[in-house]
Amino acid sequence: MQDDRFPAIEPHDSGMIDVGDGHRVYWECCGNPAGKPALYLHGGPGSGFSPGQRRFFDPSAYRVVLFDQRGCGRSRPLASSPDADLRVNTTAHLIADIEALRRLHGVERWTILGMSWGTTLALAYAQAHMHRVEALVLALVTTTSRREVEWITRDVGRIFPREWERFTKALPDSLRHLPPVDAYATLLFDADPAVRDHAAREWCAWEDAHISLTPGHLPNRRYEDPKFRLQFSRLVTHYWRHGAFLEDDQLLRDASRLSGIPGVLIHGRYDVSSPLDVAWQLSQRWSTTQLHVLDDAGHGGGVTLIAKVVGALNQFAST
Repeated sequence: MQDDRFPAIEPHDSGMIDVGDGHRVYWECCGNPAGKPALYLHGGPGSGFSPGQRRFFDPSAYRVVLFDQRGCGRSRPLASSPDADLRVNTTAHLIADIEALRRLHGVERWTILGMSWGTTLALAYAQAHMHRVEALVLALVTTTSRREVEWITRDVGRIFPREWERFTKALPDSLRHLPPVDAYATLLFDADPAVRDHAAREWCAWEDAHISLTPGHLPNRRYEDPKFRLQFSRLVTHYWRHGAFLEDDQLLRDASRLSGIPGVLIHGRYDVSSPLDVAWQLSQRWSTTQLHVLDDAGHGGGVTLIAKVVGALNQFAST
């Protein structure tokens, strides 16, 4: 498969920032120190960022900040720790962390790339701090509304009935009266480590199932790591069960406020994890955005996804 990203690059600066509440967030900068400021927001919640994601940005044009959101990656403490307290891990906290990073790096306005959950966070940040956003590139679009969470944790089971049966049968009878996301969130903090690990394994198996329509899909090898799958599943269920700690449909309702900020939405037609209607509705309310629908892509990516992301960032680098 063709890779349209830029060559591998190492950061020229990195560090940890104390954002309060006992959390320290890992960040790094790469590209041109005098370039156009940019920010990368990773998915999950809880995936962390990887070195390959530096390569979306032209290193001669952009000064890119990447960071691991609270509880994951190289930030500390991890959500997988025995005493993890997720009460201070909300969308409002993440938005405040972004602002702390912006001030640390002396950025007035930046171009933001968000992918999957990162699109929800990017939209929430942009609506809270519109004057700090130069442009938005959003790929694999989701707003984490309660309707979307119900779809991805229940209704999409109609497309994957065998995997859905496994996903729900893993729940004990005592929790089956709850929505699956609440039941799993409970199990992931059970006092018994074996219960926690089984719940994390089954949650991640479901995650792999509903993105599997992407052409060429391969299982996510990170789910083989017990620590990663526990931190990931804890953070996903935490944010999903609370509708991203936003008013329901807030990001769509207030999308028109972003008109004037240029944006590009990139979404796959095979994306059954986050159906296309959300990206389409967003494009109808946000007058200064373009929607690109990819006929070869699902939520796990696709042949043309990377090229579209890189192309959009190149477009904004020259404006």
